[in-house]
Amino acid sequence: MATGRTHRPATRSRGIPEATVARLPLYLRALTALSERSVPTVSSEELAAAAGVNSAKLRKDFSYLGSYGTRGVGYDVEYLVYQISRELGLTQDWPVVIVGIGNLGAALANYGGFASRGFRIAALIDADPAMAGKPVAGIPVQHTDDLEKIIKGHGVSIGVIATPAGAAQQVCDRLVAAGVTSILNFAPTVLSVPDGVDVRKVDLSIELQILAFHEQRKAGEEALPDGLPASAAAARENTDKGPDGDVPAVMPA
Repeated sequence: MATGRTHRPATRSRGIPEATVARLPLYLRALTALSERSVPTVSSEELAAAAGVNSAKLRKDFSYLGSYGTRGVGYDVEYLVYQISRELGLTQDWPVVIVGIGNLGAALANYGGFASRGFRIAALIDADPAMAGKPVAGIPVQHTDDLEKIIKGHGVSIGVIATPAGAAQQVCDRLVAAGVTSILNFAPTVLSVPDGVDVRKVDLSIELQILAFHEQRKAGEEALPDGLPASAAAARENTDKGPDGDVPAVMPA
């Protein structure tokens, strides 16, 4: 679900394409599930199906890691877990700050999956003075006045923005000025950042709109007359369009 743009080149310093980097967490999730079931090896086809990609793409992705598997045996699950975790930087501790401790920020603070992946919530920050000192997920909320001091004190390079849209850019600017170089943005707005700062955007409303589009398309297909193929329906629909195909020939008054 996470989408966004990066201001870094299309490939990492080790030559791994961004598209491959985006799929590594999918492989790691599938491999972790196999490891928890004590599965020693897995074929490319099985792992690709579990991760939701095709096996040729998976084998290409793993070639960037220098992992080619063994013919007739497959991939060693534990070694791949280690290899991908190392490539993603998950073998070290990453202190993270969350700015904006409303309903979403509090839910993120309470999410237990961060710690198991090497992400430690170092601080929770909010602009509301009434929130200062209140514990959320066992961590006292601190005021935004102390943001820079908190970032430097904890050596934070990853920040999470869960503020309203109107406050997000200012928070982003302060995070970057304080030394944060990677931002996960939950605010419904596009952030402007300098080169060298990565932004990943998570917008749940956009994801729901995309699902609504597909639901509407499915409902439209179900409403087609029996025996009328979709291509014929599209042709019939085009007869109602103007000469340019995009606007009605007769505009409403």
